[in-house]
Amino acid sequence: MSNNFVSAPRLSEGSDRDLSIDSTLCELPLYSFDVPTSCLGTEIARVFDKYPRLPGAILLDNGNFAGMISRLRLLEYLIRPHRLELFLHKPLHVLHTYTRSDVLVLSDNTPILAAAPHALRRSPQFLGEPIVVKTEPNTYQLLDIHELNIAYWQIRGIETQVRYERTQAQMIQSEKMASLGRLVDGVAHEILDPVGFIWGNLTHVSMYGDSLMQLVSAYEKYLPELPSEIEELKEDIEFDFLQQDLPRAIESIKTGAERLKKLVTSLQNFCHIDEVYPKPADLHALLDSIVLLLKSRLSSEIEIVKNYGNLPPVPCFAGQLNQVFMNIIINAVDALLNEAVHQNFAMEFQGKLQDDSAGKPRIEIITKVCSLDSVNRGNEASSRWVSIKIADNGPGLSVNAQNQIMESFSIQRRGEKETSLALSYRIVTAKHGGKFLMRSQLGIGTEFEVLLPLI
Repeated sequence: MSNNFVSAPRLSEGSDRDLSIDSTLCELPLYSFDVPTSCLGTEIARVFDKYPRLPGAILLDNGNFAGMISRLRLLEYLIRPHRLELFLHKPLHVLHTYTRSDVLVLSDNTPILAAAPHALRRSPQFLGEPIVVKTEPNTYQLLDIHELNIAYWQIRGIETQVRYERTQAQMIQSEKMASLGRLVDGVAHEILDPVGFIWGNLTHVSMYGDSLMQLVSAYEKYLPELPSEIEELKEDIEFDFLQQDLPRAIESIKTGAERLKKLVTSLQNFCHIDEVYPKPADLHALLDSIVLLLKSRLSSEIEIVKNYGNLPPVPCFAGQLNQVFMNIIINAVDALLNEAVHQNFAMEFQGKLQDDSAGKPRIEIITKVCSLDSVNRGNEASSRWVSIKIADNGPGLSVNAQNQIMESFSIQRRGEKETSLALSYRIVTAKHGGKFLMRSQLGIGTEFEVLLPLI
């Protein structure tokens, strides 16, 4: 048999970039060595002798993939007694018939972190066999199992380092937020003191103003003919307007002071540093605080509807629940604002709204005490839960978007990147033993429900 049947092996150097968590098999060194099944065993033996790092050969039958024979498998059969003459001068398809085994074939875009576990699940006698990598239709290459294992552990080391650095960054960020919370709490306390002075003295100022007006009225009653100097002074200061506007000005100052006091109190509640153990909290006060803090982001078009039920104080970590409510409401606001932009764009360029059936943008907050369905929840039916639903009438989420959000709740995804909703899920489920549910429908809107157990 002529050596023309066998071409020299080629080794691709793989990618020149450093391996990462997302690296695939095409970035590793791959061997290209195709031989027809009619080739003699002696020819393959010569090639293996010349290229000691070559892990095996791809067998082709009339140009089609027929399997793989590894260096280890070939030598194993040739060194057995009475096998050398039987196989060495026979075509490879004879040897392949005896050595036929399950060959692991993977696509070249298979992640290295997924390929290594596949290889390790093979039978013990095949753990040292190379892997066949399919790069193109009818194009196959070989990957040395040792190259795969080395790359796998390199990436696992990178992954561990990335997670460590991310954990360190999260710890630093948490410490920053805690320090910022303490700072804001101190600033809010300093603001509350002068606001208290203003609020406390407004009552006296209002009483003093009323008393002075009564005094002036009494003077006018008993002195109908006022001196010209007093008449000129009344005209200069616009006394009639002052008499009407002073109560309104005082009332306006009261309203401003009250709003500032509520805002600072809401800021203090949001920056609350949680204790080691949960404490009873008024969830309605928490929700009102979040809505007040987000007032600057709520455009006049967005309506907030509150349907509050009768809730008892709920044992919880108030500061963390504040973050959950903030994340959910911000997501709802973003969805409604994006939809408003799309509607305005459609109206500007198409002359009409795309869909006016949804009505005014709205965020609805519903709270109540409930018992979970015994059919769906099993033994949890006898327990009492607090339900907080935050729903919007925005565009809704596609099935793919919903799946991505649900996947972000998994531990693996949170290790890669923790989103605001994933953080909310962890706070509700891990820290409070509750449930974090999501429902969405295109064209209808999205609803998040937080269920907290009542002890």
